[in-house]
Amino acid sequence: MRLSLKTKFTLATSLLVLAVVTVVSGLYIARLTRQTLRQADDRAHFVADQIFLAAKNSLTDAAARGDAPASNSPKDLRAYVQRALDNSNTLNSVMESAIGYSPTIYEITISDRDGIVLASSDAALRGEKIAQRPPVDAIVRGGFFEQIRTLTGPPQVYEDSLPFVLGSEPFGDIRIGLSSSLIRNEISPGLRSAGYYALGSVLISTLLAFVVSRFSLAPIDRISAQLDRISAGEFDLEPVQRGDEFGAVSSKIIGIGKQLRDVREIFSTLRENLDQVMSGLEDGLLLFNPAGRAVLVSPSVEKFLGDRPQDLRGRRMSEIFPKGHPIREALGIEGDQVDSIENAEITLEGLQGTQRIGVSAQVIREHGTPMGALITLRDVESLERIGNQLQVSERLAALGRVTAGVAHEVKNPLNSMRLWLEVLKANMPVDPEPQQAVKMLDSEIDRLDRAVKTFLNFTKPLEMRLEETDLRALLEEIADAARPSITRAGVDLRLEVPTGFPHVLVDQQLIHQAVLNLLVNASEFTPPGGRITLGLRRNGEFAVIAVSDSGAGIPPEDQKKIFQLFFTTRPGGTGIGLANTFRFVQLHNGRIEFDSEVGRGTTFRLELPLARSLEAPAGKIRDFGQPFAEQKG
Repeated sequence: MRLSLKTKFTLATSLLVLAVVTVVSGLYIARLTRQTLRQADDRAHFVADQIFLAAKNSLTDAAARGDAPASNSPKDLRAYVQRALDNSNTLNSVMESAIGYSPTIYEITISDRDGIVLASSDAALRGEKIAQRPPVDAIVRGGFFEQIRTLTGPPQVYEDSLPFVLGSEPFGDIRIGLSSSLIRNEISPGLRSAGYYALGSVLISTLLAFVVSRFSLAPIDRISAQLDRISAGEFDLEPVQRGDEFGAVSSKIIGIGKQLRDVREIFSTLRENLDQVMSGLEDGLLLFNPAGRAVLVSPSVEKFLGDRPQDLRGRRMSEIFPKGHPIREALGIEGDQVDSIENAEITLEGLQGTQRIGVSAQVIREHGTPMGALITLRDVESLERIGNQLQVSERLAALGRVTAGVAHEVKNPLNSMRLWLEVLKANMPVDPEPQQAVKMLDSEIDRLDRAVKTFLNFTKPLEMRLEETDLRALLEEIADAARPSITRAGVDLRLEVPTGFPHVLVDQQLIHQAVLNLLVNASEFTPPGGRITLGLRRNGEFAVIAVSDSGAGIPPEDQKKIFQLFFTTRPGGTGIGLANTFRFVQLHNGRIEFDSEVGRGTTFRLELPLARSLEAPAGKIRDFGQPFAEQKG
């Protein structure tokens, strides 16, 4: 979880105060513990001295009463001392008052040298032998942690001892027992107070840190709001009016925002120009930065790789071309780096099926340092088709010039021959054989005249009547015109066009004839039960009219000749329809391409420039198996 600056400031202040309070509390607890232990030890020594005096006085009183030991044997001496201590009310009073005087004293005992108890604050211990206990000095002089461990551990009794001398000989000890639990109870109130003070200090410091951070860091919220508005495109803002560092930072941010606005406008203009240039390119371009990330992807890349340019932008080279990808192997890509290579050719499965792709890579260097790489994808088959179409165009142009001259030279003699043939018919005798010959000559002259008119119609300049046209309406009109003949052939016709498609600037009659030629050809080569699809889509700044059929397809050996004048594979065909279609599309600065597979069908694509750039919504399918009026509803 990401913490805000206010929270971090408050936590840092609280932790700092907590650390200080912890250290101070630790020192206080150490001082309190040591002081309590010393006081308990001092009281124990004081009580021991009082007990010693009381015991000595009890012996003096016994001697004054005439009581004396029977002999100097240890047994008699012990019996003598026991009688003296038992008969001393003073000693018992001193013991009782000492226990009440010091809350840390657990037990007071007088024992002989063998540890046998002669007198004790605990009557049950009289006559019992008690073991030696650890001295109080062991914990008084110990370290702080050892003292804390002792006081917080299991209850244990420590003792201070004072030798008890009878005459000049040591007789026993006066033992003052101190309980660790009683000492802990003595310290607990001080520890509790210290804990309350520490907790209060931390809470108060946290509250103060929160209040201080709230007021101190309030300008940061305004600066953050300024940054958000600048990110949203609002650049004309006023800085925070303060005379401290926050005001200076806010002024600098506003200045950077204004510079960013200028850069953004320049970049937007450059981006629009670049997009216009890139949209018109047939080759797919991928520009990578030194780290191997795609920074520029042309729209044409989609037809090669199947991914949208916006999905590829920002991805690494190794992600776009993973291991096993044909392009990676052809270019020898290692990681996210590639070396320069020219005109490598591969076969790739793309959106339009299997394609022959030309691949090139160029490393961009500046002063010998690699700055990135440019990978170019080129449709080899399209280039070959374009070359073939250029050859066809050149041949058609040359043929047009020749046929125009020939037709002109032949037309005049044919007119003269027809005039003289009419004169000959009028002056010939009615004889079957000469009449048959004249009839034959008349028929042949008509045939030659039709051929000459065909030449002239094909080669004469056309007057283009360009107008903005709704291709959807035009294609529906063409489909209606072609439907009767297609239906008689037993073929299903479907129309796939989008709504709200951008207009194109075309000669409606010429495009009508071009598309109709393709539909008629498709119906003649599609067997009954097959399907013909007339579709419309957008490719950059071009409208693409596609005519697809499920017919026999075009053999590979005929694919380079189908646009040639008079070439036909259909019995009775003239070989002029596709040549005219090719010519009409070229007159509109368009392109015509096709894909064909024997036994699978053929698809012709007519690309016409859009009148203006608009977005095209998704398409709609029209089924010509139903009446046209019903489909419109």
